[in-house]
Amino acid sequence: MRCVIARFPFELTKSSVLDSMKGIKPEPGTGETVIIGRRHYPVKQVGQVITRQDRRDFSAGEVLRAMTQLGFTCRTLPKTTPARILNSLQHASAMLGTPVSV
Repeated sequence: MRCVIARFPFELTKSSVLDSMKGIKPEPGTGETVIIGRRHYPVKQVGQVITRQDRRDFSAGEVLRAMTQLGFTCRTLPKTTPARILNSLQHASAMLGTPVSV
């Protein structure tokens, strides 16, 4: 399959990605990941290995899109909303099960 990553075309197949990542230890990370085999690799690490380019040259979205099209399972960061700060009355009410809006 033809993929464009960092404005360069690449011919990638699932087996070529598996061969490229064979023997490479996943780096620790908490961002987006690609599951290759039984390991969770950071997206930027996978992109660097398969394209042989610097990680600053491509975005995580480009690699996620390519890996998804090849059939790999990709995990993105969950959308989190900032926690609401409760005052003492709201906190006590929430603990009793009847939240009070102020």
